Amino acid sequence: MFLQLNHQKLDVFTTAKSFTLECYSFSKILPSDEKFNMVQQVRRAALSVYLNIAEGCSRKSVAERKRFYEISRGSIIEIDAVLDLSEKLNYSKKESLENLGTLMQRTFSMLTKMIG
Repeated sequence: MFLQLNHQKLDVFTTAKSFTLECYSFSKILPSDEKFNMVQQVRRAALSVYLNIAEGCSRKSVAERKRFYEISRGSIIEIDAVLDLSEKLNYSKKESLENLGTLMQRTFSMLTKMIG
């Protein structure tokens, strides 16, 4: 926001930002009794995706950068598991999560390529 750094211009960073915002929107549709479970878990994992990409980009060594990208990708997998459970519990319908799914797939794919 205040720092003008190169990672902010990367497609993976802007896509991850959109993905994170979409995850926060999804978390708002979850039932109130999931406030301290699924809601918090989705938000923490989504924030982890975004923040680990930012921090990874600041690392000098390739191995260190890749480790942060791997953590970020792991958080995406975690969110995907929550989405699966939310559908099974009838909290959401897959059709209503298409944009979230598209952003998830794009971010995951970009991170996978960056990890190499």
